[in-house]
Amino acid sequence: MTEIAFYHLQSWPLEKALPRLLEKSIGAGKRVVVMAGSTDRVESLNALLWIYDQDAWLPHGSAKDGDAALQPIWLTTDDENPNGATYLFLTDGAASGRVGDYERAFEIFDGNDAGAVEAARDRWRTYKAAGHELAYWQQTPVGSWEKKT
Repeated sequence: MTEIAFYHLQSWPLEKALPRLLEKSIGAGKRVVVMAGSTDRVESLNALLWIYDQDAWLPHGSAKDGDAALQPIWLTTDDENPNGATYLFLTDGAASGRVGDYERAFEIFDGNDAGAVEAARDRWRTYKAAGHELAYWQQTPVGSWEKKT
């Protein structure tokens, strides 16, 4: 079964938290698919990952860039894995019917949005019923993560 970690954003927006999580994934030698809720969001994240930190570099691309198989991080709205990723990041409420194909999945949701919180709870129940290994991480005021039980 896939290990699925829920990341509850409270202090930082996705644009600040996601690059840090992607750095750790790439640092661990993993390939990643990031599913976003819209094409506009994909393009926004694509631009952000080039400039989020002048001392860091996250190799990535989207359909607009092409060459998916060469991209360690693939940004998309589609439920696809064209770069052979083992990690899946789901943002903006994006859902995948292929979570079980990945080693790990990351459900990142906005804790300041009641609808997003309720949707995350529903996905938790669905994943639990399917037998996936679940973890819940809550963001602290300084942006680090605390694992909750």
